[in-house]
Amino acid sequence: MKSLDKKLKNITSGGYQPKDFIIADAKDADMGGGRRATGIIRNIDGTPTEKPASYQSYLDKMEGMTNSEQVDVMLMSMTSAEKLINKGIFKDSPVTPAVRLNDTSCIWGMIRNGDYIKEQSRPFATTQLRHAINYVDLGLYSMTFNKSVDRDIEMLNQYRNFRDNAEQMNMRHFLEVFNSAVINLSIIEMGEYINDCILKTLAGQISKEKPLFLKIQYNGPKAMEELSSYDPNGLVIGILGGGKGTSRDCFELIHQGCKYGARVALFGRKVNLSEDQNTMIRTMRKVIDENLNSEEAVKLYHDSLSKINIKPDRELSKDMELTDPALKM
Repeated sequence: MKSLDKKLKNITSGGYQPKDFIIADAKDADMGGGRRATGIIRNIDGTPTEKPASYQSYLDKMEGMTNSEQVDVMLMSMTSAEKLINKGIFKDSPVTPAVRLNDTSCIWGMIRNGDYIKEQSRPFATTQLRHAINYVDLGLYSMTFNKSVDRDIEMLNQYRNFRDNAEQMNMRHFLEVFNSAVINLSIIEMGEYINDCILKTLAGQISKEKPLFLKIQYNGPKAMEELSSYDPNGLVIGILGGGKGTSRDCFELIHQGCKYGARVALFGRKVNLSEDQNTMIRTMRKVIDENLNSEEAVKLYHDSLSKINIKPDRELSKDMELTDPALKM
């Protein structure tokens, strides 16, 4: 049994312990990010350059993280999954391979000169289920609500059609619900809006078509606690990482997420753009397993980097800053 399935069983049976917290490495940025999705080239001492890394180096990071067995899920594009699964890296691994099954227009925000983030999100899927099922049995489906009846009905209809096809093919999924970038709501209001949209979406589903867990933006303690307390054994909440931010942002997000009911973390840029991804994940685990606070975690992270002769991107005082408003509530 994969670690994901073991941990989900413990979470949904009411026996959750910190060791059951699920970490997914989100290495699917090539589905929406273009040339910069792979991250940057770093020098031997870890200092960043301005040159984008190659796709092969991106694959190497996925393979390295999978082999480390520090994460429970490796989320990839279909192109990456085909290459790595054919290579056999998941065959005897506790890590579950998963792919992004759709790429709604709001994830195209990294595309240079595109400005898609300024538009209401449209549903769209590049990946074909009939091909994906030959490689994985788990995928990410993404939605964004726009406070627009026509747009939201279209989004919901696409999701209903996806669930029908996925059920027929025995494809499991987890559901990502983004904050809309084009509607004007405070963090608290956005949390309330997203929570209600999620719950009304799930209410019309029977158990075998429901997502295994959610992937949502952290909209502060109140919104997280409200959603996680709705159906603790039936609705597993996961938090997405968002932008790179500071190391304090990363560790504080994990700390608050755990405290207020999240049981999954699905981080992309916070891991891929870090000075050393293995050190970052190990420190995240310390926050979860040992209830390390975020300030202690930043100090531990910097100390761990120095022991492997890697220079942090920021000096300690700068890396101690919280920059995400949702973490200051």
